[in-house]
Amino acid sequence: MKQLYSFVKGVSSILDKLAQICLFSVMLLIVSNIILRVVFNHPILGTYEMVGYLTALGIGFALAYCAFQNGHIAVSFIMEKFPQKFQSSVDILVNAVSLIFWAGAVFYLGNFGQAMKMKGLVSPSAEIPVYPFIFLIALGILGLSMVLLFKLLISCREVFGTIPAGKRSWKPDTADTIKVEI
Repeated sequence: MKQLYSFVKGVSSILDKLAQICLFSVMLLIVSNIILRVVFNHPILGTYEMVGYLTALGIGFALAYCAFQNGHIAVSFIMEKFPQKFQSSVDILVNAVSLIFWAGAVFYLGNFGQAMKMKGLVSPSAEIPVYPFIFLIALGILGLSMVLLFKLLISCREVFGTIPAGKRSWKPDTADTIKVEI
């Protein structure tokens, strides 16, 4: 389980670094475009399209790390009132449904990306191919699916007794890191 934890953490961290690069690139592109437009009266062709693609990539890549850190919205003030086994049972349900949904999204994005590749779809002004961005977003969502699978396995271990009751094995601590007790 520790190896799986390390692998999931590593993949989600790499995807998060890629998201940071995408968002930094968006900032750099916008600032460069403004400077070139004002100073040299020559803007960067396709800035609007590239900003849209890079922002979509940044969001897609950041999802896995956010899920790994439990950064998504949760209704914890209600769930904290219930026993640990019930909380873990609800986690199983939520993680299983989420995993099915996001794994399906990866599958359909892969098919959609392949269709766009076959059609040769490009952006209107800069004529940038669309399919690589679709595949990269699918990669980011695949990372999210991997994190959800990991969380599902941990929740199953809590419910089915391989982890002592009341001892959550996967949660962020005060330093925003994840503890795994095996």
